[in-house]
Amino acid sequence: MKIEEVKSNSKSQRIASHSHVKGLGLDENGYAIQTAAGLVGQELAREAAGVVVEMIRCKKMAGRAVLFAGPPGTGKTAIALAIAQELGSKVPFCPMVGSEVYSSEIKKTEVLMENFRRAIGLRIKETKEVYEGEVTEITPAETENPMGGYGKTVSHVIIGLKTAKGTKQLKLDPSIFESLQKEKVEVGDVIYIESNSGAVKRQGRSDSYATEFDLEAEEYVPLPKGDVHKKKEVIQDVTLHDLDTANARPQGGQDVMSMMSSLMKPKKTEITDKLRKEINKVVNTYIDQGIAELVPGLLFIDEVHMLDIECFTYLHRALESSISPIVIFATNRGKCTIRGTEDIVSSHGIPLDLLDRVMIIRTLPYTQEEMMQILGIRSQTESIHISDESLQLLSLTGTNSTLRYAVQLLTPANLLARINGKDGIGKEEIEEVKKLFYDAKSSAKLLQKFDDKYMK
Repeated sequence: MKIEEVKSNSKSQRIASHSHVKGLGLDENGYAIQTAAGLVGQELAREAAGVVVEMIRCKKMAGRAVLFAGPPGTGKTAIALAIAQELGSKVPFCPMVGSEVYSSEIKKTEVLMENFRRAIGLRIKETKEVYEGEVTEITPAETENPMGGYGKTVSHVIIGLKTAKGTKQLKLDPSIFESLQKEKVEVGDVIYIESNSGAVKRQGRSDSYATEFDLEAEEYVPLPKGDVHKKKEVIQDVTLHDLDTANARPQGGQDVMSMMSSLMKPKKTEITDKLRKEINKVVNTYIDQGIAELVPGLLFIDEVHMLDIECFTYLHRALESSISPIVIFATNRGKCTIRGTEDIVSSHGIPLDLLDRVMIIRTLPYTQEEMMQILGIRSQTESIHISDESLQLLSLTGTNSTLRYAVQLLTPANLLARINGKDGIGKEEIEEVKKLFYDAKSSAKLLQKFDDKYMK
């Protein structure tokens, strides 16, 4: 009898342009390893990003900004995403693009502030009264349906809970019976029920039911200690934007007119500064009392040169605020006019007073060898077989044009190889794909050559 292991497909993500980036790839001393965690080269930029990560972990970075500056396709977004990966899922990460602020519904500054608030997390510790234990019985008590008819309704449910210290029988509301069914609770499961809200959470199967076989797909948890009825600390993670939106929605009446008016209103409402100040006050009192802890996250603004002078002046205020996240800008512009001004030219399209506030990290163009490594990692991520000499040719193509162009040729070349009945990409496929798809430079040369044929 042959048993094959089945690979789990629950966690497989769609392949995007930065799917292969898993972290910054630094050693324990903070020095960059040439190829690690999906990143290649850019050692100085990665080491600088490592210092930023350490500062964030020590909570010494809030209200500061970092700028990644470098030519297109040199890994600015990749390093910013790697920083987010290093910090983990508990630290809020909010990516946006400079042009996102131009909305017809709400002000530019409002969009910026909204994203600032999205990038600030609040970890609230609550002590709740809960009933916790292993389910020994679930008995729904049924009565005749008061509405008439043949069906019966559940009047209440009796549930038995057992812990290491004792057992208890509870008589619960029929609405809790519905949540028990939703959570698929059976006898032998370990659950907890919040006494004030009636929320049911299934933690897993009791380990006394664990069999000697490993084929059971269940997660087994030990029998809870202590009494059935106890106080338990629950930790919740919310962002300040969640608090803003929860408090901004006016709670209308139950009549038809108020419901209609709430439907007719546009979905996006501007949150006033007054409301934010009130929420900040509440948040600060929570922090002072030790109920909550502030988690400054990461706001990543790509193509920062797309912001205009009004947004830049607003950024000063947002950065100086007592509650602010770490801001990472990225731009591929050199000297250019600041948007929203007539003739003020500045580096990266950012005003000088804001450039003074940011720590600038440079990214440099890749060498052919580094391009070859990146293309190798990329082909592994996309499950493409490619020979070494084809990789060499593709990296040479990338050096002459751009890395992005070389990466984009991988999938079409793989399709051609399949059509030609091959397992992997050979030199012929790359040559053929280069003839089919032009890069920007060769396209521009053709435009010059046939200039008279195009419309003016």
